[in-house]
Amino acid sequence: MATGPDVDPADPAFAARARCLKLLALDFDGVMTDNSVYVFEDGSEAVKCSRLEGYGLRRLVALGAQIVIISTEANPVVAARAQKLAVPCLQNVEDKAAALETLMRRHRVGWDEIGFLGNDINDLGALERVGLPVIVADAHASVVGSGFFQTRRAGGHGAVRELCDAIAQVKESAL
Repeated sequence: MATGPDVDPADPAFAARARCLKLLALDFDGVMTDNSVYVFEDGSEAVKCSRLEGYGLRRLVALGAQIVIISTEANPVVAARAQKLAVPCLQNVEDKAAALETLMRRHRVGWDEIGFLGNDINDLGALERVGLPVIVADAHASVVGSGFFQTRRAGGHGAVRELCDAIAQVKESAL
């Protein structure tokens, strides 16, 4: 199966797009999690996330980037993780590209200034529009091979941190 170019700050194509980034949107399930869900007897759910992400996200915010989580799911675990990371989140989003259009107006940014990290077919509309489209290493076949940049790390295992660090490295080298 073909993959996209790596998330690599030394890659001129990645660096050019990362340098412009003002807003980074993240999918939740399969990106911030390992795509597993624990369902308890009472019907409540839990997910596993990587603690690596917090510092990477704060580093990007310190460099002036806005961060947002956009999830198709409406689940308290999404809001709880977003609150812990001090990142706004949108839940129960059917059309992520449309949600990004609203955010574009609010933050006064263009498509070329937005990055999106996704992993599945419901992320495709957003990935196809943004300036910095990225998928996780273990993304679903429906988005692999589309020419998007791809992390070396899997969702829930540091993919968000890998992307944040690469963007930050590019932005810091431009200072």
